[in-house]
Amino acid sequence: MTASGAPLLLIGRSGQVASALRRLAPRLLPDRPLVVASRPELDLAAPAEALRLTVEQLLATHQPALVLNAAAYTAVDKAESEAELAAAINGTAVGVLARACAERSLPLFHLSTDYVFSGRGERPWREDDPTGPLGVYGSSKLAGEQALQAAGGQHLLLRVSWVFGVEGANFVRTMLRLGAERPALSVVADQIGGPTSAEAIASTWLSLAEAAVANRSPLDPAQPFPWGTYHYAGEPAVSWHGFAEAIFSEAVALALLPQAPQLTAIPSNGYPTPARRPANSRLDTSRFRAAFDLPLPQWREDLRRCLHSWA
Repeated sequence: MTASGAPLLLIGRSGQVASALRRLAPRLLPDRPLVVASRPELDLAAPAEALRLTVEQLLATHQPALVLNAAAYTAVDKAESEAELAAAINGTAVGVLARACAERSLPLFHLSTDYVFSGRGERPWREDDPTGPLGVYGSSKLAGEQALQAAGGQHLLLRVSWVFGVEGANFVRTMLRLGAERPALSVVADQIGGPTSAEAIASTWLSLAEAAVANRSPLDPAQPFPWGTYHYAGEPAVSWHGFAEAIFSEAVALALLPQAPQLTAIPSNGYPTPARRPANSRLDTSRFRAAFDLPLPQWREDLRRCLHSWA
């Protein structure tokens, strides 16, 4: 296969972003085949040496132009009791993949999370702010970031927040289920972030893929692609309670629910969980906007499209 038609290699199959990439790639990038690698062929929890051999075989077999890593351990609460598994998938495996790509001068796209920050204050987090994860999940994702950066290869690392989408488990699905079962719900109102649709993340990755393969800036082809770490999140910032209000309003309008449950705003300590959540999950996206001049996702519009697909 010629370099111009070499495939994209997608790591992950059933997660929200991986599912969106599989669905959108044929339409948004029709001339670039998408090859999917996931379990059982690729077990990211395997011992590092075994995983290295598997990754090297995948890269040799498919000769991809770009690797998209959309696989992760995302069970935030469960990670507190499965720390080794979270560390293996989100940390060690990312390092193995990043080093294999770097050795071949193969660009790599990777996703991280607002959970690498402490959640203090109210200012949106910038890419160079000090990290300080509150739990195992955030620590494992931070380890993956550090391994990716240490590998020294060309990479685009997007930190995203509050992901929801058409496929997979997410807050929107949970609210619809609970709203159908209960007349009243209590939802946390002191955690603030930017709901981000998996479809928006996938579309952004696919729109940047050709520029990344060519190592050209999408704004100035005479300049190299602006590799590095960027923040990408839905706008405007909102609390979980505010997000839930919007979900139920749209769901009733689309007849997904006969009526909205009564919502009560509560503090985080009114809904204790095994893992602490950051109170401030706002992400400063100005660096992304300056580098790529792409629109940031508007979560209300994306929510409407998501719910409409289920109506």
